[in-house]
Amino acid sequence: MDAGKRGQIPLHGLVVSCQALEHEPLHGSHHMAAMARAAKEAGAAGIRAGGAADIKAVKAETGLPVIGLVKQQTEGCEVYITPTLEDALDIHAAGADIVAIDGTGRPRPDGRSLQETIAGLKQAGVAVMADIATFEEGVQAAEWGADYVSTTLSGYTAETAGTELPNLALLEKLAASLPVPVVAEGGISRPEQAAEALRLGAAFVVVGSAITRPQWIAGRYVEAMRGALPAGGEP
Repeated sequence: MDAGKRGQIPLHGLVVSCQALEHEPLHGSHHMAAMARAAKEAGAAGIRAGGAADIKAVKAETGLPVIGLVKQQTEGCEVYITPTLEDALDIHAAGADIVAIDGTGRPRPDGRSLQETIAGLKQAGVAVMADIATFEEGVQAAEWGADYVSTTLSGYTAETAGTELPNLALLEKLAASLPVPVVAEGGISRPEQAAEALRLGAAFVVVGSAITRPQWIAGRYVEAMRGALPAGGEP
């Protein structure tokens, strides 16, 4: 694995996903850098960040290893996590220690297969994390040279829609079967779920919304409080 050329995520550490889309209040590299600094102060071992600007800001602010990606939506294409080889190379050039790519078998906008994409990245010395949705996808990505396999997309593809998250059963099966580190990501919303993921074999755990999306966190409280009132909203 080429990750040794840059920072590596410590085994069994917490990686905090610091990402905000353009329409969200915390969008902007200065916000993400501050969020990453807070995560570091809490003991996070690494950061997952999107886009070259955020990656550079987070690296400068924290010095932590970064899993980098870019989200690019192409009309008529379902793949949006670092969808092309060029995207991945750009993210690596921005300073990402590991580059996360869509690890499913869905068509990619540049016409390359997943196997070709991984091969191109490995030739360039890039450490690759394959974000997969199924066991079969994880096995295939590892065979094709991915350095890490992550459960990120379970529940977010047509084939896995409706899957209860976090998909710890998938994590456990992959961890018991693959020769590469398996990462727990997707739907982890409580500390005990993160701890269970480690017990089931996760190399490390990535948590995003439950830590870094205040609109989602606050919304859970709002919904719970509404449900506590009788019909009509009066106590």
